Amino acid sequence: MKFRFLLWMLGYLMAKASRNNPDFQSQLAGKELTFQLQTFDGTIARHFIVSGQRLVSKPGVVAEPAFAISFKDAAFGFATMQAKNKQLAFMQGIQDKNILIKGNPGLAIWFQGLTKFLKPKKKKV
Repeated sequence: MKFRFLLWMLGYLMAKASRNNPDFQSQLAGKELTFQLQTFDGTIARHFIVSGQRLVSKPGVVAEPAFAISFKDAAFGFATMQAKNKQLAFMQGIQDKNILIKGNPGLAIWFQGLTKFLKPKKKKV
């Protein structure tokens, strides 16, 4: 349940950033694609559609995503995406075959770069 909520919240935050954050929008420029995050068995999955510098997310899988990141199970996916050092957690998961990337791995790296725009802004004192 936590992983499903995390994917929904990720979609919500990215959709909001695609409307309000010029830096995030610039990362979407020229991209027209669909990607998804899921468990190996596909029981928990969410796909994300990038079009016209906007991003929307929907539950479930699509037939031909540009790339898909699959986690061995929901608990592992949640732990990996919440890790302090996400890049190390992803690399370790890929090496251990607990994470599979199908499709274009360059786009998967692009996606990881998007997440840095989702951190809350620090208030100026």
